[in-house]
Amino acid sequence: MVQFARESQQSISPCMEMAPSEESTNNVAIIFGVTGLVGRELAKRLLLLESCWKVYGIARNPEIPPPNYLISPFYHFISCNLLNPFETQKKLSCLHDVTHVFWVTWSSQFPSETQECCEQNRAMMSNALSSILSVAKNLKHVSLQTGTKHYVSLQGPFNEEKLHCYYYHEEFPRISKVPNFYYALEDLLMEKLNGKVSWSVHRPGLLLGSSVRSFYNFMGSLCVYGSICKHLKLPFVFGGTRNCWEEAYIDGSDARLVADQHIWAATKHDVLSTNGQAFNSINGPSFTWKEMWPAIGKKFGVQVPKDMFVENFWFSKAMVEKQQVWEEIVVENGLVQTRMENLANWEFLDALFRFPLKLLGSRDKVDELGFAARYKTLHSILYWIDCMRDEKLIP
Repeated sequence: MVQFARESQQSISPCMEMAPSEESTNNVAIIFGVTGLVGRELAKRLLLLESCWKVYGIARNPEIPPPNYLISPFYHFISCNLLNPFETQKKLSCLHDVTHVFWVTWSSQFPSETQECCEQNRAMMSNALSSILSVAKNLKHVSLQTGTKHYVSLQGPFNEEKLHCYYYHEEFPRISKVPNFYYALEDLLMEKLNGKVSWSVHRPGLLLGSSVRSFYNFMGSLCVYGSICKHLKLPFVFGGTRNCWEEAYIDGSDARLVADQHIWAATKHDVLSTNGQAFNSINGPSFTWKEMWPAIGKKFGVQVPKDMFVENFWFSKAMVEKQQVWEEIVVENGLVQTRMENLANWEFLDALFRFPLKLLGSRDKVDELGFAARYKTLHSILYWIDCMRDEKLIP
């Protein structure tokens, strides 16, 4: 079984003849972006459900070695460049048994608020859907993940009048002045599915999970920073604006919660009308970095100074030449071989801690519909630190 699964991560043909037990599976998921923060959790949770699922995982490159939970005859990895329509058609057009599509990927080649980003992400999804819809006659649901940045634009200038705090609900109007690839994907689903297949949209805030393939990887950035502080005996300071330090500015979204919400919306057709409905996908209780920072520092075993907030500290400047330090940490602790940029995005950390707008969402809709999963964001962060340690990604 182990040998089979490792081969499936690398070169298995998606059109190979499946075992009879797999053909009898009623639920067959295809996860686009399976190596990302939520994609990994989706695969894990679907494979562990009591109702048997078969899972196709799609990404450009596999995880080597694959996580233990993917060592299963019910999991099949397919390497695919979704921007190439011919490759996508060749590799996906034989997946006639797919019943559920989970789209948790995106292309970050262009800045998110550009027409080029809209066009590239639309092309990826269009190529995939054209291949799947032509053959998957039993398709039941398509689940799209975007984000709470659906509600705001980061194109300044900003002034005090724009800093009002809204608790954004799902029916909040689109921002019309700038391109947003989230809108392009929603519009494409409406066009392609045309009322024949149900679909839902999920909008997380700050994603908390484990991956070495995610561009906006908060946990990876935080953990590399904490590890370097411990290794070099540096103070574990917070660099950002005082408002971001002292006030609730953004929602945490545990990858476990987001994955569970995808599955909930995709399978609860008896209680939900999910034809194009959107759902905020957030932990629940708000938080401030000021109240959490000492506990995070304690978890890393680092020096947390009395004056934790340092406004002129920029992660992109302080960490830019620390690649060799990270290599030393990896070797000394026998960690999985990763480059610092596989886990950490210092510009993202600077942007997050200097966010110009409050981006807080409402959970009223999912709460009223019975989706009960909640997490305290501090508990999520501590949990994912432990997970990354267990995966030997950090010491």
